[in-house]
Parts: sequence; structure tokens; C-alpha cells
Amino acid sequence: MPTLHLSIKGKVQGVFYRASAKEIAEKLGITGWIKNTDEGDVEAVVTGSHHQLQAFVAWCKTGPKRANVTEVISTEVVEKTFKDFSVTG
Repeated sequence: MPTLHLSIKGKVQGVFYRASAKEIAEKLGITGWIKNTDEGDVEAVVTGSHHQLQAFVAWCKTGPKRANVTEVISTEVVEKTFKDFSVTG
């Protein structure tokens, strides 16, 4: 299954972005992790089918209600296997 590295920029910290992303990822059946960065962005590595990842990236471009996403940079990386979806950092 493909794996993506995502860098999500904008007002994405302090707005329940990571918790909301975890809910969406679990509904879609995606595994991986998501965390805040020191630069004020959110970073994620996610694995799933092309359809699952497309749906997740589409959600990431909007995020939860209080977020203001300005950019989502998506890069395909070497496939990784995760047992679930976790929130870190």
C-alpha cells in the first residue's frame, strides 16, 4: 500500500487538528501517525489504499472547523507499515 508524508501548513495547532485527523483516519482505515512540528505546522505519515489516502488528503486541506489550512504538501515515500493511527508530539 502506498505511504504518504504530509506537511500541513496554516493555523493547524491548537484547533484539534490532530485529534480530528485521527478520527478521520480511523474511519477511513488508514494507519500511520500525526504530530505538531516546532515550526507550527502538522506533519503526518500515512499508509492506505490510493482511495483512502485521496480522501484523507482532501480532508487535510480543510481540517476541523477552527483550522485555516493554507497548504498541504504530499510526498510519496517508501511504504511503511503501522498497526494503527497515533497522535504524537
